[in-house]
Amino acid sequence: MISAFQEVDIHGMTKAQAFIAIDAKLRRARGAVYTLRIIHGYHGGTILRDAIRSHYKNHPQVKRIELGLNPGETDLILKEL
Repeated sequence: MISAFQEVDIHGMTKAQAFIAIDAKLRRARGAVYTLRIIHGYHGGTILRDAIRSHYKNHPQVKRIELGLNPGETDLILKEL
């Protein structure tokens, strides 16, 4: 079963590894997936966070990027509810 919300944890990955993991999740995201939560962490720096937000802001599957209350996460909104 596919949920409307999925996560991908990219802690400890390089930018290239993170993009591969996120792109794989996006390829597998079907009609029922509305949000992809990226867990990039916060205390180890902001390189991954900034790279994700910059790289996916114009991605064709991503409608918008939401910043949550947790600074270690970024939500890629794929569909509006």
